[in-house]
Amino acid sequence: MGSMLKRVNGCLAVDSSAAPLPVCPPQAIEGAIGGNAYQHSKVNQWTTSVVEQTLSQLTKLGKPFKYIVTCVIMQKNGAGLHTASSCFWDNSSDGTCTVRWENKTMYCIVSAFGLAL
Repeated sequence: MGSMLKRVNGCLAVDSSAAPLPVCPPQAIEGAIGGNAYQHSKVNQWTTSVVEQTLSQLTKLGKPFKYIVTCVIMQKNGAGLHTASSCFWDNSSDGTCTVRWENKTMYCIVSAFGLAL
């Protein structure tokens, strides 16, 4: 079995024959959003920062993967949010992980997909 992207203790991990190598979207989210309250005018900046930081951490691992990272920021106002994704891939080497973060005013949902080369 080859390397695979999965979730370990709230972080993404590229698991291989060696120890898992963690990448933590919550750190990227905290770095981008921190203690800020939801501001519609800042959402584009925050989502861009979160996906770029997470993708940068993943590529620095130097593993043979192509990565896809998505980020959704939603104001807490009582509305529901439902998402779905579907992938056609090799379950033994490809993987996905979704991390949900929240503060008093918003939710941030980061999904990362790792596709083995």
